[in-house]
Amino acid sequence: MLKVRSPAVAGHFYPGQPDALTRTIRDYLAEASVAVPPPKALIVPHAGYPYSGPIAASAYATLAPLRSIVTRVVLLGPAHRVLVHGLATSRAERFDTPLGSVRLDRATIDQALTWPGVVAMDEAHAHEHSLEVQLPFLQQVLADFELVPFVVGEAPRGQVADVLERLLGGPETLIVVSSDLSHYLDYATARRVDAKTTKAIEQLQPDEIGPEQACGCRAIGGLLELARRRGLIARTLDLRNSGDTAGPRDRVVGYGAYVFH
Repeated sequence: MLKVRSPAVAGHFYPGQPDALTRTIRDYLAEASVAVPPPKALIVPHAGYPYSGPIAASAYATLAPLRSIVTRVVLLGPAHRVLVHGLATSRAERFDTPLGSVRLDRATIDQALTWPGVVAMDEAHAHEHSLEVQLPFLQQVLADFELVPFVVGEAPRGQVADVLERLLGGPETLIVVSSDLSHYLDYATARRVDAKTTKAIEQLQPDEIGPEQACGCRAIGGLLELARRRGLIARTLDLRNSGDTAGPRDRVVGYGAYVFH
């Protein structure tokens, strides 16, 4: 069995040195202004920290009251590098970051591998950034937790929702969906498209969100389906794009932070 999944984008998407990484995340969290109940689930972006870090921090700052309560994080993100059918989890025992190791919940993962659509596929995780960039934030805001990771590929949203429902648990479990929004539109067009996507998230309308609206549309769709089944309410915390943070405005990527109560 693979013991460790080593970081693939440290020093590229986020600082590779522990001290610099800690300072960066703490600065983002200090600037985040939140006044919402502790969430059951989050949607957060996954670009390089200078671009999407402030938006992601808006969601992660809501976890402060849950620091010693959440002990399991179910983390889903889209596949950018490897073709995946279903939900690909890992055989590893831990995922490493510059801030240390995150243990995988092997008992839960092994059980999930008996469910429809769930497969073990380490190559889907090896170079995937959508999950990795979330780990340092989680390491900062939570005291001690185990991870149940999935790279989501071609999977019906009902199948994703079924997996999430089985893993829903109680207050000890947090669901995190990693997704950016629109890609490479001009600033004004991106704002219009992302506002429409945000409305669909708030109204729990997964049919309105496809790959052109969000790269993590399948994981988002599964979460929205779960929210409809379980009566969760979605709320937007932050909606910006790379033209607002660290990039030009002719070709931007959209970022949103959402919480589910």
